[in-house]
Amino acid sequence: MAQKSNRSPKPRKVLIPIGDATEVMDTLYPIFRLAEDGFEAVVAGPEARLYHGVLHEIPPQAKDEPKWDITRESAAYHVRATVAFKNVKPEEYAGLFVSGGRAPEYLRYDKDLLRITRHFFEKSKPVAMVCHGIEILTAAGVIQGRTLTTVAKCQLDVEQGGAKYVNRDHVVDGNLVSARTWHDNAPLMREFMRMLKES
Repeated sequence: MAQKSNRSPKPRKVLIPIGDATEVMDTLYPIFRLAEDGFEAVVAGPEARLYHGVLHEIPPQAKDEPKWDITRESAAYHVRATVAFKNVKPEEYAGLFVSGGRAPEYLRYDKDLLRITRHFFEKSKPVAMVCHGIEILTAAGVIQGRTLTTVAKCQLDVEQGGAKYVNRDHVVDGNLVSARTWHDNAPLMREFMRMLKES
């Protein structure tokens, strides 16, 4: 009679690319939410090192203060990447979570990250994207013909990628679920977790 192994199966891995100026609410929420359901959140960056996270918000203003038309950036928690993009083997991962902040402005030029991103779309694996993460998807050329959402000021990135923009808290289109900002983390992660469990 074969003996049962006491070892539990290795958790399925989900990749979260970051860089300096990654928005921490976009990034930390999925890191902990994935672990709650037994997935391993693996944080990757241009290098395996500690990155400076930021907090993005349009601040509340007193009546007499000048209005902020754009997001203000403040220093926030640090997040450690344990693997460099060049060393990521995307076939080992069940899904991809692309967070926002200012990091995607320069991460979208990283050829290894674009290669990784394309893998998840070519294999129809679950992908979640929030806020400025759209800049990475557009640069990777993977949103043509889709419908998605993002922060309103990035509508142009959606359209330049050949997709349709809608202003909703989240949108599911095939293997992709998108959301506007971290304020939409609950519906975004609810759909992403469903997709991961069903895949």
